[in-house]
Amino acid sequence: MDASGRVALVTGAGSGIGAAVAVALLDAGWHVTLAGRRAGRLDETADGARDAGGIGDRAQTVTADVTSPESVGALFGAVRDRWGRLDLLVNNAGVFGAPAPVEDYSPDEWGTVVDTNLTGAFLCAQQAFRLMSEQDPRGGRIINNGSLSAHTPRPHSVAYTASKHGMTGLTKALSLEGRRYGIACGQIDVGNAATDMTGGFGAGALQADGSVRPEPIMDVRHVVDAVLYMAGLPLDANVQSLTVMATAMPSFIGRG
Repeated sequence: MDASGRVALVTGAGSGIGAAVAVALLDAGWHVTLAGRRAGRLDETADGARDAGGIGDRAQTVTADVTSPESVGALFGAVRDRWGRLDLLVNNAGVFGAPAPVEDYSPDEWGTVVDTNLTGAFLCAQQAFRLMSEQDPRGGRIINNGSLSAHTPRPHSVAYTASKHGMTGLTKALSLEGRRYGIACGQIDVGNAATDMTGGFGAGALQADGSVRPEPIMDVRHVVDAVLYMAGLPLDANVQSLTVMATAMPSFIGRG
């Protein structure tokens, strides 16, 4: 699909998968709004893409808090004002939270993780539906960043696991309700891409049997390539669910 004139919004675009996806979309010719909580990190990502050349004025940065309906509304207002439409939302913003056993897990920490990972994705998807259903030509695509935790939990990650299981339900609901507007929605479940969030896994991560073992890590580029494939499909085709993971990572295929 020709990306010329197409508009994407990537949340959590200041670092990790979000930053890598935003830069790759810019390189592929998209107009991209990079959203996140830290203005400095967003500017670094956009400036790095500009320094590499070829993106012109196709990058916009907007500081936003996805847990706030008002902030999300302002974010999508900025997208509308700058580009006039939205063809792709990458719901990437997320946090892992402080690990703890269920019996010790802080309700405040639960709220932070679920509000960011799940409620934030809903709020952004809701605004995307409103914009995509009214624009001409109508329709668009939403790609939700799930996780292997949408299928199988890690120890001491009750909030993250619940939020990512919830993301799967959100993705299916959006896919169903998006049909009448020409809005496609799919989910990418990532296992052990090399980002700040997974930085410690190579040294050792807690396993289901209580041991701590190093885990293999894959290059984030493999995630980016998968997202670009999903984003490049015509709207009459959709990748509903895609898993990309480090081949030998434990505790997902088999029993550890």
